[in-house]
Amino acid sequence: FMNPLNSILIEGNVVRDVVLDETAKGTKFCHFSIAANRCYKSETGTFETEVSFFDVEAWGYVAELCASNCKKGRGVRVVGRLKQGRWTDNSGKKMAKIGIVAEHVEFRPVFKNEKSEKTKDSVGAPNVYKSQNMEAELAVF
Repeated sequence: FMNPLNSILIEGNVVRDVVLDETAKGTKFCHFSIAANRCYKSETGTFETEVSFFDVEAWGYVAELCASNCKKGRGVRVVGRLKQGRWTDNSGKKMAKIGIVAEHVEFRPVFKNEKSEKTKDSVGAPNVYKSQNMEAELAVF
């Protein structure tokens, strides 16, 4: 018997500022998108860049951390799992979309100026946070 594995690690840049929201029962959550680049050498020998966009959702304390640290353009590393959403649109067509549920998010350092001074939001945070039966870590890489 083989245990199913559903795990993903992706690095990229936040596409737009994250907005924190709350369920009717008071659970915090947020959605955001990241752009990940893939560079490769084409058949002609030139280097090409392929950009892919991924939708991410975060819950609980991880969502709160993302809301305060994920600003447009910020580099992030997301570790989580894939989740498929299914629904029927207004015309009755069945739809599906695969997104990422973040369980761990790391934030790249943000630099204030050309002298490479780190801003306040990129240092000084504790390393481990517990959130709703799962561990989430905040780290700077």
